Amino acid sequence: MVEDDSKLSAAERKALKERTAELRKQSGRKGGNRKERELQDAIEAIEALPEPDKALAQMVHEVVSEVAPDLDPKTWYGFPSYARDGKVLVFFQQASKFDERYSTLGFQTIANLDDGDMWATSYAVMADTPDVRKRIAALVTKAVS
Repeated sequence: MVEDDSKLSAAERKALKERTAELRKQSGRKGGNRKERELQDAIEAIEALPEPDKALAQMVHEVVSEVAPDLDPKTWYGFPSYARDGKVLVFFQQASKFDERYSTLGFQTIANLDDGDMWATSYAVMADTPDVRKRIAALVTKAVS
């Protein structure tokens, strides 16, 4: 836990509190029902988003579910995310969360995106277009390979 949170913004402090509550909620889940509840949490998180974040998060959910059905939807810091063996691989960070200009598709270190000495792990997402869907599908496919 952060000892001196005076350097965190109000939005960051709120996100930490939400994550703590999320972890408490998830820790009590066991067995096959756990994945179903975490999927429901992700769907509810998407449904609760304001537009255009909601439409973009839904698009990401559709693409990830199609190209990587073995990933488990869940929430992570309130973000819709997709995990392998309990570790988040890819997530959607809505612009409205931190009052940003654009939403972001992000990948964690378990994603297999390595490309030499430097590669991107975060992508701005501004619209749901066939090209954007194709690019997300390619990134997720590579990330899970």
